[in-house]
Amino acid sequence: MADKIIIFSGKQYSGKDTVAKIMLAQMPDYKRCAMGDIIKLTYGAQKGLTYEEIERNKPLYRQDLINLGNWGRAQDPDYWLKKIIEQDGNIMVTDVRVPHEYEVFKNAGAITIRVEASRETRASRGELVGENDITETGLDNIKDWDYVIDNNSDYETLKEKVYAIIKKIKED
Repeated sequence: MADKIIIFSGKQYSGKDTVAKIMLAQMPDYKRCAMGDIIKLTYGAQKGLTYEEIERNKPLYRQDLINLGNWGRAQDPDYWLKKIIEQDGNIMVTDVRVPHEYEVFKNAGAITIRVEASRETRASRGELVGENDITETGLDNIKDWDYVIDNNSDYETLKEKVYAIIKKIKED
């Protein structure tokens, strides 16, 4: 069972992964786990492959990973969420996207962080695709985030905001 869980949410190019990287550099007792990572780790354990081998050859394993992901969700819609929560140690989940995922992690005691940036800022960072998809809008109305980070400025400003959150988390 995970000791502590921190989850991140935000629209594409809001800076979720950047915030997680800053935190991971300051909190080495945590490990990153994106929703897709747990499927890759499980597949690797079954096939005798490392995560890195799977990442290097993703096209080769893509269909098997999709099949495994679907198999798990057929067993239990929360199958992969539970697998993440069951991991040992401290975990950062970088891509929570829909209300159900949010609720499962929140109920497991996760610290919740929302990263926000204006559409203009996000568009300057990359091509915005599927903006009306549930994975982009599903958590827009959630109001009980533990922390909300405005990421419309530069990297140094973001780092200062993240360091302040790290300090609060470590104090708790």
